[in-house]
Amino acid sequence: MRAIVVGAGIGGLAATLGLGRAGCEVTLVEQAPRFTEIGAGIQLAPNATRVLRRLGLLDAVDARSTRPSRLSFRTWSDGAEICHYALGREAEEAFGAPYLQVHRADLHRALAAAVPPDSVRLGTTVVGVGQDAGSAWATTAGGERLAADLVVAADGIRSSVRRWLFGADEALFSGTAAYRALLPAERVADLDLPEYALWLGPGRHFVHYWVRRGELLNVVGVVGTDAARESWTAHAEPGEQLRAFDGWDPRVRDLLGRTGTVLRYGIHTRAPLARWNTGRITLLGDSAHAMVPFQAQGAAQALVDAAVLGDCLAHATPAGVPDALDRYVRRRLAAATRVQAASARAGEDYHLPDGPEADARNARLAARTAENRFGPHAGAWGADAL
Repeated sequence: MRAIVVGAGIGGLAATLGLGRAGCEVTLVEQAPRFTEIGAGIQLAPNATRVLRRLGLLDAVDARSTRPSRLSFRTWSDGAEICHYALGREAEEAFGAPYLQVHRADLHRALAAAVPPDSVRLGTTVVGVGQDAGSAWATTAGGERLAADLVVAADGIRSSVRRWLFGADEALFSGTAAYRALLPAERVADLDLPEYALWLGPGRHFVHYWVRRGELLNVVGVVGTDAARESWTAHAEPGEQLRAFDGWDPRVRDLLGRTGTVLRYGIHTRAPLARWNTGRITLLGDSAHAMVPFQAQGAAQALVDAAVLGDCLAHATPAGVPDALDRYVRRRLAAATRVQAASARAGEDYHLPDGPEADARNARLAARTAENRFGPHAGAWGADAL
């Protein structure tokens, strides 16, 4: 079985490894001239770390990660704790895998290191895909036609393959933008910070957690806005992040005042699709279900996609690829769409104005600790048990 994977982000790398474990000969095509992954912190819930264990990479990623013991929800103005939810050993015992917080580049590096170098075509832009009854192919800007039994499009939120398969649709602006920064531990050592906290306020929220074994604090402030540029490298104006969180708890403002360079980007999503596959070609990860990050499931869902895809291809023949991709989509589409919707609802809930609605939300969060000690984020952790 031969497969082509388009895109070498987290989803594409995991798909390459999962298909390789299923016995496929995989060619990974990436337009960048070398493996790179920008960004900052990323959270890996147990549904993601189960996949890393299957790929033999959990120990390598864990070695560069932090394991939070709990998540604390806080009020924006004075930092009073609304409630807290268990993580750490309790979550690992309940879900069979740890909850990790890691720098995105460290995760990407671990995945990339496991991909056989002779499987990778860097500096190669795909300009079209096609198929017939017995094969599928990707056409490159250099005029090559790379043939295989299936093509997997892991080419991200602005996926060209999605457009070629299902017609033009634009990435959707979520109405929110994020300020992001990383602070060395020594720069914040004097602050009395919870290890992992989510602060809720009118029209915005703020989250911080440790990565790289506690060497760096990842800081993210999310604000409602009418427009924002989609860019992982655009800088905020000096002091912009402080103005956005004017009046917040002094610890939040102190953190934001110590950040130095702050990146600002608009958060975009994609509308849910009724299907991800056509014949021998399928979508995976953000190309299929880009979501807002408010339940920390974007990368996790791409990793689970990759694992399920590998499962479905493990015993397929070349002639059976379309049926195998149908099975993959049946197992994944509804689950990923539910997480996509739940993430959007969480963002709305986090940004309620002060008053009765916010009071009711806080009461719901606190009451949930009696029903589910792992909190609202945990709904997706066991949905795709692997």
